Amino acid sequence: MLCGRWRSCRRRPEEPPVPAQVAAPVLLAPPDGGTKRPGLRALKKMGLTEDEDVRAMLRGSRLCKIRSRTWHKERLYRLQEDGLSVWFQRRIPRAPSQHIFFVQHIEAVREGHQSEGLRRFGGAFPPARCLTIAFKGRRKNLDLAAATPEEAQRWVRGLAKLRARLDAMSQRERLDHWIHSYLHRADSNQDSKMSFKEIKSLLRMVNVDMNDMYAYRLFKECDHSNNERLEGAEIEEFLRRLLKRPELEEIFHRYSGEDRVLSAPELLEFLEDQGEDGATLARAQQLIHTYELNETAKQHELMTLDGFMMYLLSPEGAALDPAHACVFQDMSQPLSHYFISSSHNTYLTDSQIGGPSSTEAYVRAFAQGCRCVELDCWEGPGGEPVIYHGHTLTSKILFRDVVQAVRDHAFTLSPYPVILSLENHCGLEQQAVMAHHLRAILGDALVTQALDSQNAEELPSPEQLKGRVLVKGKKLPAARSEDGRILSDQEEDEEEEEEAEAAEQRRRLISQAKQISPELSALAVYCCATRLRTLRPNPVPPQHCQVSSLSERKAKKLIREAGNSFVRHNTRQLTRVYPLGLRMNSANYSPQEMWNSGCQLVALNFQTPGYEMDLNAGRFLVNGQCGYILKPACLRQPDTTFDPECPGPPRTTLTIQVLTAQQLPKLNAEKPSSIVDPLVRVEIHGVPADCARKETNYVLNNGFNPRWGQTLQFQLRAPELVLVRFVVEDYDTTSPNDFVGQFTLPLNSLKQGYRHIHLLSKDGASLSPATLFVHICIQRF
Repeated sequence: MLCGRWRSCRRRPEEPPVPAQVAAPVLLAPPDGGTKRPGLRALKKMGLTEDEDVRAMLRGSRLCKIRSRTWHKERLYRLQEDGLSVWFQRRIPRAPSQHIFFVQHIEAVREGHQSEGLRRFGGAFPPARCLTIAFKGRRKNLDLAAATPEEAQRWVRGLAKLRARLDAMSQRERLDHWIHSYLHRADSNQDSKMSFKEIKSLLRMVNVDMNDMYAYRLFKECDHSNNERLEGAEIEEFLRRLLKRPELEEIFHRYSGEDRVLSAPELLEFLEDQGEDGATLARAQQLIHTYELNETAKQHELMTLDGFMMYLLSPEGAALDPAHACVFQDMSQPLSHYFISSSHNTYLTDSQIGGPSSTEAYVRAFAQGCRCVELDCWEGPGGEPVIYHGHTLTSKILFRDVVQAVRDHAFTLSPYPVILSLENHCGLEQQAVMAHHLRAILGDALVTQALDSQNAEELPSPEQLKGRVLVKGKKLPAARSEDGRILSDQEEDEEEEEEAEAAEQRRRLISQAKQISPELSALAVYCCATRLRTLRPNPVPPQHCQVSSLSERKAKKLIREAGNSFVRHNTRQLTRVYPLGLRMNSANYSPQEMWNSGCQLVALNFQTPGYEMDLNAGRFLVNGQCGYILKPACLRQPDTTFDPECPGPPRTTLTIQVLTAQQLPKLNAEKPSSIVDPLVRVEIHGVPADCARKETNYVLNNGFNPRWGQTLQFQLRAPELVLVRFVVEDYDTTSPNDFVGQFTLPLNSLKQGYRHIHLLSKDGASLSPATLFVHICIQRF
């Protein structure tokens, strides 16, 4: 393991040539002496310069932006030459960075009237001329109409090709594009030469404030023509020095020895020291053939420094175990054995007091892997139920439109079941309308009766319910199941309860029965809503089809006062937890506390970014992001003794050495002198005894390649529940630190050894090529 200061390694003359990603973006003068368009080099590397759709996007199109029935404005949209961003006109001039959106931030491109905005306001434009660009995070959809169907199709196809190529790019290619875009911007007069002033501008753009004397010395060392300009190979050399990774070179040389190439046995030694599962000579040879750039080296089964860097920057060299990126868990256990990604007030796009409601919020939740969405149903005009946050100023949407959004988008990302959590405030007539819409729109996808192959003593599994929609709602007390047992909001009282209390219970059930329509009641098959007043003693058989909804306050009280009993309850029945109504701005609570006790449906406001949603995204990052995560064994066994408040002694030591960071984003792109002072914090989220946070010192004025070499260590008692959150912040002496980026993942999916952490933005979008480089050691005892 490396620690302390890094030893600087200088290249020898015989060292392999400049990495491919450094040479690619160089601004070379064209042979004919004309004006070069250096940005097209990026598209050429993407293999798209000759694509007719992309060429049309480069020329630009005048597209009509649609916001309302009366707000239709024509704007020019044009693909930038980097192939990664689209420039557009704005009615009110703003900072240059606000006139661009990035291809990597696009969630989906839909043709025709496939958005709420175009369905409501796009009637004047034929569907064949319309398209919607939906973005990740909170950015609103872009609803557009082209002059012709052909032009609309060019943008639909062109964006699809760019997104597919971007997804297929390696981290090294992303770095290539990243550095190229800054070179292009820094070359202020576009003469394909870089003055020292332009070099200084470039350095500030890429988030490093280099000492003038050092920067000029580096500049002069590369200015072999001695004309105060860098061009061609001189820029290559400058970039090579700028992009040097001494810490990687040191690791590489430690294993490669004097010949400075890794043989397959030497690479195997590195893999074994990394703690890689299945480290064999054949595996080392496979990695060489996959990541080595030099064909001659590849033929001799050798890996150069460039190939080594390609490997460590790839998904196989990342902190997240690539084997966990697909569905790898057992999906045949009862629903109660899984954490299920759940949303609260799903219809809202902002606060729960006056924010807009939208079917697009459901589409976005499904795109984030959500499997349980909430529908607050109220009486609407014309006999049609509506969804909104009752007794507030939030806007209203039709219930049937939400059900249509479920039909169209629920299974785009994940095939596993979706639960519709109904908060029903409608009268009997409109409840019947709700039931009709659910049956008519969802058809065979809707679960209307128990599965034939299902064990009557437990809930069905996600595998059994693939492609199906479950309704969580109240059940009429007189409705009987196949075994004759009464299904109700509350099981019949136990014999030992007082008679008066039993009478009150019967009165309450009769009152409720008058408010539940038989049509809607019939759809609550496996998710019958009930109140959890007390936790039942062990001899009482659990009612697996009942689902309790608890406020975060009630759930915390149960965790604190009846930890193990609550855990046992959650091994057989579903529990949904939701935020307190006092959270007017739709803030979230930490979901970790609820997961610690086995609560399956821990509902969060998906529209509100923050560490709570980072934890949710981290929890459901693995298992193919399908929205279902198998709970640890201690939370699945009916007779478990686990109590999150008393987890026992430490069983695992996690040691993380924070080494370096690469290409951190600028927080204020419009202010060149604004350079981040980064620090790294590692947070442990688990049972209360495990929760901890430790951080490095900050590095002054360097977001490009800061170095720390600091070690952070944690003792863990319940490692199977731990989430590890890596956070980068911009240190500030006078105010709270600014968020730069983060990445969260389960400890059980964290790989050991030297790893890159690929950072995400506040909204969960990639900040590529921004990474952390760390060494991870997990000792279990």
